[in-house]
Amino acid sequence: MKIVVDSNIVFSALLNPRSNIGDIILNSKGLRIDLYSCEQLRTEIGKYDQKIISSANYNMHEYHELQYLVYKQITFFTESIIPFEIWMQAAGWVRDIDMDDISFIALSLYLDIKLWTGDKVLYNGLTKKGFDKLTTTQEIIQSLQGNK
Repeated sequence: MKIVVDSNIVFSALLNPRSNIGDIILNSKGLRIDLYSCEQLRTEIGKYDQKIISSANYNMHEYHELQYLVYKQITFFTESIIPFEIWMQAAGWVRDIDMDDISFIALSLYLDIKLWTGDKVLYNGLTKKGFDKLTTTQEIIQSLQGNK
């Protein structure tokens, strides 16, 4: 299974690595899940490093170690590899929802795989428009249980 992950998902994994999201990400290779994201994810997460450290009661070393383990599971793409035409498609999908998510939509379109998001506004807005390259944590769990 190949999936693009957005910042919302990684933020959740960093806040609680023992959650379903954290478990899926940290064990993705063993679960035969390939995770992809764009460099924007690192930038977005970086803006919230202190908030995550404070909320989860990590010390700096614990946080950076966990961040390393999470990022190690993800193959990152630079946004510059995505053709202009795909950026235009992605903009059409997210223009009236949240342009901050354009990179994740563009990567999902470019790789032709689903986007895993926990952002309800994004998920509902895209679903309403007919965007079918989305998945949820629950759908991933159900898929994994079906493969046992």
